Amino acid sequence: MKIFATLLLSLTTLILSGQTKAYTLEECVLLALDKNISIKQSEIEIESAAIDRADAIGGFLPRISAQSQHIWNNGLSQNITNGLIENLTTQFSSFGGNIGLTIFNGNQNINQLSRANLNLISRQYQLDDMKDDISLFVANAYLQVMFNRELEQVQRYQLEITKEDLKRTQIRIDAGVLTQADIFEIEANLASQEQALVQAENNYRLSLISLAQLLLITDYENFEIANEDFEIPFSDILSQKPKDIYEKALTIRNDIKLGVANIEVAKKDISLAKGALMPSLTAFYNYNTRISYSDRFIQTGNLIESPIGFVKGTGESVVTQFSEREIAKPLSFGTQFGQNDGQSYGLSLNIPIFNGSSVRNNIKRRELNLRRVENQFEQTKLDLENTVNQAFLNTQGAIKFYEASEKTLRAREEAFQIAQNRFEAGVMNSFDFIQAKQRYQISASDIVRAKFDYIFKLKVLEFYFGLKL
Repeated sequence: MKIFATLLLSLTTLILSGQTKAYTLEECVLLALDKNISIKQSEIEIESAAIDRADAIGGFLPRISAQSQHIWNNGLSQNITNGLIENLTTQFSSFGGNIGLTIFNGNQNINQLSRANLNLISRQYQLDDMKDDISLFVANAYLQVMFNRELEQVQRYQLEITKEDLKRTQIRIDAGVLTQADIFEIEANLASQEQALVQAENNYRLSLISLAQLLLITDYENFEIANEDFEIPFSDILSQKPKDIYEKALTIRNDIKLGVANIEVAKKDISLAKGALMPSLTAFYNYNTRISYSDRFIQTGNLIESPIGFVKGTGESVVTQFSEREIAKPLSFGTQFGQNDGQSYGLSLNIPIFNGSSVRNNIKRRELNLRRVENQFEQTKLDLENTVNQAFLNTQGAIKFYEASEKTLRAREEAFQIAQNRFEAGVMNSFDFIQAKQRYQISASDIVRAKFDYIFKLKVLEFYFGLKL
């Protein structure tokens, strides 16, 4: 196990020079959640739902409006100063205000507010579900980088071992223990390992760039992940039954909460549609006044006698009295505002009788939508149950594969050490020695792959059980 211990030590000592920031898994997840465009769009949808809720609250408040207009009239009209019909321009202003309050509208305002509240909750669940998916996606990408980095280190370490084997072989050839032919296989293996190292380095850089792109980081050269220790974690999640994990997931998964909220929203849509069949009752109050800017006649208080005829036979004059009038300027704005006002108030009842069946058809559409949403929810639960079962089996298989890989690596390491001793003693040819070494190298790579495969699958399973990544 000496070689394997040295290998593990080398895997945990990588620190790249010139890096300005090394991101942990948690930092990568937080950065993705902060910069992801889909999340930003979903947050906008939440803001929009909040505005809809404010609109629904407004349905309970009175409607208040005010009107004002100023009018000029041009054309023939009687001039009050001389009684003649002339082309005149007159003007006046009018002011008014209205207050309306819905008393009853088939509970549409109540249902609208309930729907708005449910829709706001639904949007939040949708956002949280999106964050869950992105977190898993980022975790997978991060662990892929970790895997490629450790695999690169495995290749680098194996290359150093081969270089040492090459030096020792040349020494034994010089000493006559081995022949020159024994070095050719080692040189060929060295060349192959150099190629494998280049490929491993490329895979590591590509996975790192992919993670950076996922995080919307453009400075690839200065992007690096932290040197975190991802050893096989202890977890008793496999002691749970898949059914128990599924039942727990039903209580915490945001996609399930979203499905429940969508059903409630669909039910409220039906109630809203049915409300249009019921009568509505509103209260109203109106106030209006008028201001004129034309001259006017006023009574002076003096009585004037004016003959209207004569008494037949006597010739006596018949007179009548009337109040004297004079032309005056219009009353002040404030005076007219108070004197010329008028009010109206009452109740308005609207009873829908027939509207071409549009309301009933709308109700049917809402009912169909409810059935659609319910079917989608049932499918979501079935998909979740299948996913949990698959994740459980995958995790079981991954830990077994890792344990088998450990046993294989120990056996391959022992076999390689024996082969190395025999080769150095000259009792094993270079071909058989290289074969033993390659089997050991494959086992070293396999255990790295098995390790990260198990870690990710375990994280997925724990995620469905409500544990953090």
